[in-house]
Amino acid sequence: MSPAKKRQTMGKVTRERELKERRALKQEKKEARRAAAAEEKTAEEADGTFPAPEDDAEPDAEAAD
Repeated sequence: MSPAKKRQTMGKVTRERELKERRALKQEKKEARRAAAAEEKTAEEADGTFPAPEDDAEPDAEAAD
């Protein structure tokens, strides 16, 4: 081994491995949310039902006059 080559400490190796694991878990959660949203959307299209827009949920009091 040449003196110019530095070896990683076990602490650094451990931190990097934990970081990769956390990033992988985060990516899995993100993909699961996307899949659930896509599945919900296709189910709504198949049923022909769509959620009501939030802006039109309550009628205006002035329109009732």
